[in-house]
Amino acid sequence: MSFYNIYCDESCHLENDHTKAMSLGAIWCEKQDVANIAEQIRQLKAAHGLSRQFEIKWTKVSPAKLGFYQALIELFFNTPALHFRGVVIPDKSLLRHEQFEQNHDHFYYKMFFTLLKTIFSPDHQYAIYLDIKDTRSQEMVEGLHRCLCNSQYDFNRDSIQRIQQIRSHESELLQITDLLIGALSYFHRDLQTSTAKQTLIRQIKQLSGYSLERNTLLREEKFNLLVWQAREFN
Repeated sequence: MSFYNIYCDESCHLENDHTKAMSLGAIWCEKQDVANIAEQIRQLKAAHGLSRQFEIKWTKVSPAKLGFYQALIELFFNTPALHFRGVVIPDKSLLRHEQFEQNHDHFYYKMFFTLLKTIFSPDHQYAIYLDIKDTRSQEMVEGLHRCLCNSQYDFNRDSIQRIQQIRSHESELLQITDLLIGALSYFHRDLQTSTAKQTLIRQIKQLSGYSLERNTLLREEKFNLLVWQAREFN
């Protein structure tokens, strides 16, 4: 039995933020590999003239830092221990929460459930780390933990042991999640405002072997993607 850490983040998740697409993502690896991978990332920062404490974010991608971010994408795809799953909601304007007796917060956590449920195996144990958003979200995080455990018949929480909110600067792996879902949101919003960001998206397409426009196979283990359609909740 192996113990895995899962690092989750989201982009453009607010209901009225005037952005078209919403994305959520998770990177996971065995707990025993986390420290080594984090140190490789810090060394990569130093090699590109950045502070070891530099926080990786999609919003910080620029021509001046393009070489670093390209090396970081290569590190992800060249590290067998690392896995990614993303969920994209291409057009939030099509959401009809009232039809499902929910609000946008409830939908947000339903999407996290959709993101995570395919990652789990009953043969392993997990700790899930979410990028902290606000002090009011702890109750819903506990609800998400309960739903995930129930879906896996893990009523004693032997497998999905905890869900914890952390701040992104505390985890290099959470920061890579931010980078990948930022790329997905940028692509699905049809933006072309940055040549550096467009270069990274082309690199992700090439290394993943996917167009980023449609679902991968459910069993894809390296770069797994679901482009969500409303009919899935009908």
